[in-house]
Amino acid sequence: MLDADLAELYSVETKQLKRQVKRNIDRFPSDFMFELTKEEYQIYLRSQFGTIEQGKYSKYLPYAFTEQGVAMLSSVLSSKRAVTVNIQIMRTFTQLRAMLASHDDIKKKIEIMEKKYDSQFKIVFDAIKQLIEVKSKPKSVIGFKTK
Repeated sequence: MLDADLAELYSVETKQLKRQVKRNIDRFPSDFMFELTKEEYQIYLRSQFGTIEQGKYSKYLPYAFTEQGVAMLSSVLSSKRAVTVNIQIMRTFTQLRAMLASHDDIKKKIEIMEKKYDSQFKIVFDAIKQLIEVKSKPKSVIGFKTK
């Protein structure tokens, strides 16, 4: 999630959220938060808004927070609103994870149905599998690395 979106949820200015993060930067390692590059920010703005109006958006690059970074924000922004919003965000992340896990269940059910029915439905089953298949990226290692 981007800093501006989180600031809106927490009912604070983006500037204030960024200030608190910078004051507590040791709580936000690269797997919790990172700054978008200029190119990524330009692509994001174009994909969200079509054309970019000069001067309308911040001249500073936004921070992007991972699930762990969002959780850490609740300790940095210690208002009751921040805690309440953080609980809702964590629940949403949990639901998303459950939905992704359910894809495996659907895939198994389709394979069982595929075995039951003859090959004339093979094209349909293949198309459904492609729709629900999630392409996974290798996970980065979390923690300290030793030589």
